[in-house]
Amino acid sequence: MSRLADAQALLDGADLICSAAEVDAAVDRVAREITVALGDSYPLLLSVMGGAVVFTGNLLPKLAFPIDFDYLHVTRYGDDTAGGTLRWISEPRTPVVGRTVLVIDDILDEGITLAAIREHLLAKGAARCLTAVFSDKRIGRPKPIRADFTGLELPDRYVFGYGMDVRGAWRNLPAIYALKD
Repeated sequence: MSRLADAQALLDGADLICSAAEVDAAVDRVAREITVALGDSYPLLLSVMGGAVVFTGNLLPKLAFPIDFDYLHVTRYGDDTAGGTLRWISEPRTPVVGRTVLVIDDILDEGITLAAIREHLLAKGAARCLTAVFSDKRIGRPKPIRADFTGLELPDRYVFGYGMDVRGAWRNLPAIYALKD
């Protein structure tokens, strides 16, 4: 099968978990919560590439206060469906020393990556490091971090869409899907 056919087969066999309307409502709510919490602090927002790009792109225009923006790239997945070794690909260029930092990510799965990012930024001198995730997966066991802002809670399944990929495909979907169990 071709790469296109493989990707289409994944989507065709998946279950819709959250509609595009539910996704949009969650982003609106998170934007309101962030505005209340950080609207008077001129924070540095750091988007975690590449999964958080869709969430970040939709969230930023809804924040009606000044921000500085940068990104970082840390991954445990690559194109795999299971987490592996944490790899730092790109550090933020903007200094974090003394700043209130908000890290924006696509999903809080096991929490290992986001916890490591938070610890790293605090060690680099951030005054405060908050986290916003589009989704939090209910994995049924403790995580090393809890997000300060969460859009949606998702079941413990392999999910994709809205920035989250499946084997490199379908980050561009406006809704959330899950592979069949």
